[in-house]
Amino acid sequence: MRILFGSALALTFVTFATVPFGAAAPQDADRAVSNGGIFAQGWQGKVDAGAEKQGQTVNNARMEQKGNVLHVTTGPAITYWNPANTATGNYTVKATFNEPQYMNLNDHPHPYGIVVAGNDMGTAQGTYLYCAAYGNGNFIVRGFGPEPFQMNGRRGGSAPSVNRAAGPGSPVTQEIAVTVDANNVSCAINGEVVATYPKTEVVTAGKLKSTDGVYGIRFAHNTEATVTGLAVTKN
Repeated sequence: MRILFGSALALTFVTFATVPFGAAAPQDADRAVSNGGIFAQGWQGKVDAGAEKQGQTVNNARMEQKGNVLHVTTGPAITYWNPANTATGNYTVKATFNEPQYMNLNDHPHPYGIVVAGNDMGTAQGTYLYCAAYGNGNFIVRGFGPEPFQMNGRRGGSAPSVNRAAGPGSPVTQEIAVTVDANNVSCAINGEVVATYPKTEVVTAGKLKSTDGVYGIRFAHNTEATVTGLAVTKN
């Protein structure tokens, strides 16, 4: 494994203070979301297992599509995908995430990002990888295999290319891309590669079944942002 900060320079892994899903503060309760559900044709979703045990569903978050914009408000941490959106072989999945009011639903940063390599989605055996950014300059690379796993450590990492909001209530935008090639899986944020892993480290027991699969988006709990330009290109 190598973690790349800003340029392609390989650096030793560095840890940063966060808790599950990378939040830098004690876990807060999931907020209530009014008029919840999925209002985007063809899309599906699944809240995390902990939220499911509490009786929460996709109706405790809200995803709405208006034109080419997906607007997400959470609720519990949730992953969304459209089964028609698949990527195989060598590819890049990219989207732009805009948090119009940083931390408007929480008192500490929460991440959002790209999902790739989804298999058995919506089931207890679902597996996928995601790269997600925070509005404070941090990022995480994690997944479900089907149990949660962490590629850049429990505390995540930081990179100069990850945009930082001016403060709570200010807008912040992140362009996130995950690339799969013959040998590696990489995440780039705002045009700079921040992490690269050999395929053998991600396609293995307890992690991914394959790098082929469905792609989508993931949001931590108590977060609101829009997503534009979600698409896959062949490399």
